[in-house]
Amino acid sequence: MLGGLQIPDDEQYVTLRYRWCTEYSSPCPDDISAHKQSVWDKPIIHRETSSLIDSFSQDYDKARFRSVVALHSSNWLLALPITTCGLRLDNEAVRVAMGLRLGVNICEPHECRCGTMVKANGSHGLSCSLGPGRAARHAKLNELICMSLVRAGIPATKEPTDLSRTDGKRPDDLKLIPWWMGRALFLDATVADTLAASYLPSLLVAAAATAEQAADRKCAKYDVLSKTYHFLPVACETLGLINNSGHLFIAELGRCLSRLTGDMRKTSHLYQRISITIQRFDYCFPRFFCIAGSCRGLGLLCLNVSQNYFV
Repeated sequence: MLGGLQIPDDEQYVTLRYRWCTEYSSPCPDDISAHKQSVWDKPIIHRETSSLIDSFSQDYDKARFRSVVALHSSNWLLALPITTCGLRLDNEAVRVAMGLRLGVNICEPHECRCGTMVKANGSHGLSCSLGPGRAARHAKLNELICMSLVRAGIPATKEPTDLSRTDGKRPDDLKLIPWWMGRALFLDATVADTLAASYLPSLLVAAAATAEQAADRKCAKYDVLSKTYHFLPVACETLGLINNSGHLFIAELGRCLSRLTGDMRKTSHLYQRISITIQRFDYCFPRFFCIAGSCRGLGLLCLNVSQNYFV
């Protein structure tokens, strides 16, 4: 009806678009996506994030901030604190988790049992070789993945006895039916300290670099078995990031759970459970080094964390 109507250009609209492009050094969204506020916000958020990263003087703080703002790094904050489902963190666990992310002091400086001075940010406990709970954390993460496979109707077994590396160690989980190109899938999960000194140079370039390096080491260890099976490493970081192949696996497993249950939120729930598991054990590492009495403190603390976890 109005095909022949001539509408004059809005000079103010043109001026504002030009100012926006100039100020944020980014082209304006096209007409198809211009109605979405998130499209306009993205370049602004990117600029502010880059500005904050550049404002930090230490590599530790730059790597910490880059990891914290990455996707899926804080899924534990999205979980409903339901105790019976194992989704509730106590006050001390939340304090430590937030302190590590914000870079604030969470303990007094002191000497670790390994001889290293522990800074007030408490991050040394996450990478110390004497840190407690590593085996318990690995077992809980492995149990969560295996149980999710079974709930999705995918038969799986933990630590198969007939499948081992050249050094005799076994993978965490084996899927008993073909997963990809007629091959059965076997998994190995690991958790690496995001802010360990050896990882900081890589984290200055890209987030999740710690997880990717840990995944590469796993692939090298299972190089022989991967010729007959489909190997998939699930490498997590203490700040919650996951390697790329781990994301693909979790997304596919979530889709399998959704098809079976009809609940389309299963992928999000799986991410939240993994994140909660990591954060629950993160808090025991810095806390342990503040407990007097080495062996007894270690046993009681790991037992307390394990008993407070419900699948």
